[in-house]
Amino acid sequence: MFTTTTTTEAAFARFDGLPPVEIPFLLGAWTGEGVPTGHPLDGALEAFHWHGKRFDSAEDVHPLVFTTLGGGLTCVEPKVVGPGLRLVDRVPVPKSALAGGLFQLLLPLLSTTRSRARLRMTSYRGVVSATMLYDHLPINDVFRQVDDDTVLGVMDLKGMERPFFFLLRREAPGPT
Repeated sequence: MFTTTTTTEAAFARFDGLPPVEIPFLLGAWTGEGVPTGHPLDGALEAFHWHGKRFDSAEDVHPLVFTTLGGGLTCVEPKVVGPGLRLVDRVPVPKSALAGGLFQLLLPLLSTTRSRARLRMTSYRGVVSATMLYDHLPINDVFRQVDDDTVLGVMDLKGMERPFFFLLRREAPGPT
């Protein structure tokens, strides 16, 4: 879909051409990756070992799932990383392997087992689609369907100059 760096305008053109997502479609675990648009967050989530998101139900969403040093997964409390997001338009985000390793060392202090977001249908750019609303931050992640196992998301943070684009891919279902 996005094999090279694109622009915010081109990413919006692709986003606007995609169909909306219903909440049940999102339920489950998803791996994520940023879409490079020249945004200050490009490459930051990957450097910090972001795994993706987990939607247990419309009321129980884990927006920030990261890989631990041991290779497991943990959910991060968004309130601890939220203040830094307000600075991304003014201060460079560290994206080195060292910064990512230090972040992983801190994961036990940043983790939570509690849901920190929920899903609602909202209107964004004239289309009603599933949207993840953070519980304690002014962030909405709006989703559009790329295919049966992929969505394109837009992180809309109040006060941020440009939105951040990302892809989520459905994880293969585990054994039942």
